[in-house]
This record gives sequence, structure tokens and C-alpha cells, in this order.
Amino acid sequence: MRVSDVSMSFNMASEQLNSLKEYFLKLAKGELFFKEFIALNDISFEVKHGDTFGLVGTNGSGKSTMLKIIAGVLDPTIGKCEVSGTIAPLIELGAGFDMELSARENIYLNGALLGYSRTFLNQHFDEIVDFAELWDFLELPLKNYSSGMVARIAFAIATVIVPDILIVDETLSVGDMFFQEKCEQRISQLIKEHCTTVLFVSHSVDQVERICKHALWLEKSRMMMLGDAQEVCEAYRHMNET
Repeated sequence: MRVSDVSMSFNMASEQLNSLKEYFLKLAKGELFFKEFIALNDISFEVKHGDTFGLVGTNGSGKSTMLKIIAGVLDPTIGKCEVSGTIAPLIELGAGFDMELSARENIYLNGALLGYSRTFLNQHFDEIVDFAELWDFLELPLKNYSSGMVARIAFAIATVIVPDILIVDETLSVGDMFFQEKCEQRISQLIKEHCTTVLFVSHSVDQVERICKHALWLEKSRMMMLGDAQEVCEAYRHMNET
């Protein structure tokens, strides 16, 4: 995986508009103005096959935007991102789920969005539910689930196959510590037994150190440091302590 000179910018309305009618009236009168927001600014790095790569940085630094570009959800404004292999993305909690449907129905819905056939999901249904530990809540609508329970089912579905690349963005931060340990063990298994490449974002620097070999520190859309995960995390800690 190679990210080359990637920049990402968004156009944001310079004033708050409360309705579509107001938006189109402003547009028709030529009174609609935008300001540019730069989410990523000239980012380059390479992740080798089987590596565990973490992204750290404060809120709004561009971490999630970077993962969305790698996952193919966004196209960069400038630059290029080259990725080969199957991707299992866990980017936004609740993405690919319908909160009005039951957990059982959502396993098939989310699995289909990830490209799994119904036959495959039938074969692996028990495995998914066993991992998520949600047998007693299968018929409940997902809107009655806690964020931690949604994270359980999302992780179980995404990792029921062996992906070439696993992208995890804050998903593990909402689960209880026992399930976090279980997910970390599953990630370790994917790395050791199948050489899966892992891209990992977490506000827990300790978690990034435990899981990742290499890391990138992003701050206000720019690269601050790239290298060994422990060294990058230590530098990031030091910056936040001063």
C-alpha cells in the first residue's frame, strides 16, 4: 500500500443555512460563498504487506479522512493512493447497518454490503454471533443496542473472512475491556497466521503501541512524524504533556 503526495480539501459554506430552500435561494442570487477546509496536506507513506500501522493525532487531524481514502470511500483532491487486496473496513460505527432492523437481519445486510453471499453468511452465522456474544439479543432492533454491542457485531462480521487489509478506526474504543482484548487477540491471529495488514486508529496511544509496529502522527492535516510505533507514540505523548 502506497500513499503518494495526498491532499484532501472540502468546500464548506461560509455561513449556516437552515434549509434547502435557503441554500438554493442563496445559490440563485450568487450569494452562496464557500471556504476551503484542508483535511490532509501532502501526505506520503508506505505500508508493507503484513505490517501493523497506526495513526495517532488529536481530533480533526485527518486520521479518519486518511483511512477513508485508503478504503476507497473518498478520492483524494491531489495525489494517489495505491492499494492491492481485499479490505475489511471498520471506519464508522453503525455504517452499513439499519438501526430499525434486528441484529440477525443486520448481519445479512452488512455482510452483503461487504460483498459476502447469503450462502457464505449462512455458513458463518453461528461463528459471527459466537464471537460477538449476542445470542440473547439477536431479535432486538439495533437501535436498542449500546455502541459497544454494535461494535461487537461490526467487528465479528468484518473479520469472519481473512482480509488482506483490516482497517480499524476507533471501533474498539467503545467496547468493554474484555471484548477489546478479544478483538486484539483476533487481530494478532490475523497478523501471525495470515499476514493481514492492519491499519489502526485509536485515541488510546497505549493500544497503538501494543498492536502496531509502525505509526504516523498527523496534526492539523500535516505529517508530524513517521516511524517506529513506540517512538512516534512517545513523541505524541510528550507533545500533549507540555
